[in-house]
Amino acid sequence: MKNIVVGNLDFAATDSSVRSMFEQYGTVDRVNLVTDRDTGRSRGFAFVEMSQTEEADRAIAGLNGTNFEGRALNVNEARPKSQGSGGGSYARQRREPRW
Repeated sequence: MKNIVVGNLDFAATDSSVRSMFEQYGTVDRVNLVTDRDTGRSRGFAFVEMSQTEEADRAIAGLNGTNFEGRALNVNEARPKSQGSGGGSYARQRREPRW
């Protein structure tokens, strides 16, 4: 399973348009178009999961830098979330150290 991040998407892009773009390279397991929590509008990037590593690698190589709906895409393998680096609230981050 390979998780791919697609950046610089047009705000009018849909799950199905992103899926069809990647299906040229193989089977797409899941598409998650990231939307704004308040407005529901696209934030301009998505995550695509493909189960076959070879197909995912071909999709990354074939789509990175290509023009999709008027914008040059940034397509890369997604990095896994790092554990424990999450932001939390600003107040918690500014707390004085305990000595």
